[in-house]
Amino acid sequence: MSDSGDTAAYVSSGEFKRDSTYIPDRITREGRTPEHGPVDGDLWPVEPGRYRLVAAKACPWATRAIIVRQLLGLEDVISLGTPGPTHDERSWTFDLDPGGVDPVLGIERIQQAYLARFPDYSRGITVPAIVDVPSGQVVTNDFPWITHDFFFEWREHHRADAPDLWPADLCDEMEEVMQRVYTEVNNGVYRAGFAGSQEAYDAAYDRLWVALDWLEERLSTRRYLMGDAITEADVRLWTTLARFDAVYHGHFKCNRQKLTEMPNLWGYARELYALPAFGGNTDFDQIKTHYYVVHKDLNPTQVVPQGPDPAVWLQPHGRG
Repeated sequence: MSDSGDTAAYVSSGEFKRDSTYIPDRITREGRTPEHGPVDGDLWPVEPGRYRLVAAKACPWATRAIIVRQLLGLEDVISLGTPGPTHDERSWTFDLDPGGVDPVLGIERIQQAYLARFPDYSRGITVPAIVDVPSGQVVTNDFPWITHDFFFEWREHHRADAPDLWPADLCDEMEEVMQRVYTEVNNGVYRAGFAGSQEAYDAAYDRLWVALDWLEERLSTRRYLMGDAITEADVRLWTTLARFDAVYHGHFKCNRQKLTEMPNLWGYARELYALPAFGGNTDFDQIKTHYYVVHKDLNPTQVVPQGPDPAVWLQPHGRG
C-alpha cells in the first residue's frame, strides 16, 4: 500500500505501519560533517542554484518543505518543482507543467531522478525529494532532515528577517513536542485511516484524540506551539491541521470533532493560514483530489467531495 508520501504496509494485527527508510544523504555547508543528526549517506555541498526541491502541494510531508523554503527566503537559491496531486504505482508525475514535463529537470515523473542515481531502486518513490540539477539524480528524500538542513546549513542564504525556526533555548523541548506530533498526529491520522481491523482503528482513534486534546490545551496558554514565535514545530503540525476537515475527518474516520470545533486549534490554524508561506501553499483542491482519487481502497468510486467551504479559513482568527 502507498500513502501520500511513503510506502506503508499492514502488519498482522491490522495496524498501519509506515516504512520510514529514506535516502540518508544530506546537503551541508561545504559538504562538511553536520553538528546535528546522523550521517549515514553521502554529504553534498550547499550551492545556490544547484538543487531542485520536488514537492507536491497535495502531500503533507512535502508541503512542510515548501513552507520552510519560503519562510527562510530560499526561493532564489533552491528551485521548486511541483508534481500534480495524483500518482500511479510508479511515482508522482509533473502533469501540472506544460507537456507533463518538469521545465528544469526535463523529466515526466520523479521516479526518473531516483533511477538515474539508483537503477535498481526498489523502495517508495516519495516526495519531498531534492534533485541535483546538473546530474538529474536524486540526492535525498529524508523529509525531516531536509527542513532541518534548510535552516542550519543554508543560513548564509536566508533572508535577513527569516524566523528562528530552531531557537537554541527551546530545541530540547521542541524535539519532544515534534516527536509526539509526528507519532500521534501526523502519522496518527494515517494509523486510523489505514487500520485493517476494528481493534487497530479504535486504538489509533483514541491515541489521536488524546494528542489533539493535549494540543488544544497547550494552545490555550501560548500563541504557537513553543511560545510567542513560529518554529519548525508549527510547520510540522500545520500540514495535518490544514487537511483535517477536508480529508482526515471523513476519509480517515477521525471524526470525533472537526478542527473548526476545537477553538484553540482552529484559531491557531487560521492565524497560520493568514501567512503567505502557509496559506499560499495550501491547495485544498489538490489535497482532496490526491486522497480521494489515489486511495482507491478507501474510496473505490474516486468521487471527490465538494466541501468543506474553504472560505471559513478567511474568517478572523481573533488571536493577539
